[in-house]
Amino acid sequence: MTQIRWSAAAPVAALVVFTLALLGRYLAPNDPEQPVAVPWSTPTTGLPLGADALGRDVLSRVLAGGANLIGVALIAAATALLIGVALGLVAGWWPIRAGRAVQWLGDLLLAVPALILALVLAVALSGATAVVVASVLSGTPLTARVVAAQCATVRDSGYLHAAVERGEHGLVILVRELLPALRGLVAADAGLRLITALQLATTLAVLGFGPQPPDPDWALMLSENLPGVALNPAALLAPAVPLALCALLCAAMARIATREPEGMA
Repeated sequence: MTQIRWSAAAPVAALVVFTLALLGRYLAPNDPEQPVAVPWSTPTTGLPLGADALGRDVLSRVLAGGANLIGVALIAAATALLIGVALGLVAGWWPIRAGRAVQWLGDLLLAVPALILALVLAVALSGATAVVVASVLSGTPLTARVVAAQCATVRDSGYLHAAVERGEHGLVILVRELLPALRGLVAADAGLRLITALQLATTLAVLGFGPQPPDPDWALMLSENLPGVALNPAALLAPAVPLALCALLCAAMARIATREPEGMA
């Protein structure tokens, strides 16, 4: 019963958190870029989380600071997932002709760590573009391998043989017959891709390759408020909590997705 309740609560919690991250700017009580108090002011009635290094409202900056980070991570994760699933389906259905090529390409791309790749790309590209490209280049091979391996286990299923006997085209079989059987796996991998993209986007922003001051951004707030953590700890904890919560919810959703087929069986 507890597992069922958590399976129902986790998607709702994820929807609420990600919606607030994307639309929170419109709920900010103050301009997130304008000073409203003395720097490092502690929480008061008008400032529930106090002020940051420049005297800006921490609550307003937290509410406004997730849109760019979450938006970039969602785009990066979705792109990597779509390409990876497509390659994995093709490699799993045609293991000799396409599988070897996908395997070779994956070995080549995985030879470079995702963070190093993102840092190199960030020198020539914008931080957001670097996150998307690095997520695709590093995440696509992993998704493709997992999907291809799962395809191999269901490739000889009766319903797939029936589709072949009906004369359906290979691509139609992949999309209509095979992909629905992998929905739990794909959902779980989507959570992992999103966590990776969040990590890359946060790291690049902390290192100065993301949004620039005075833009509100959770990762940028971490680097800005670290020097004054002793004066106003809330200025540092406030952006760290939603970042951690987003990652934990993604992990929880991925875990639930892997268990759904067992529960349905």
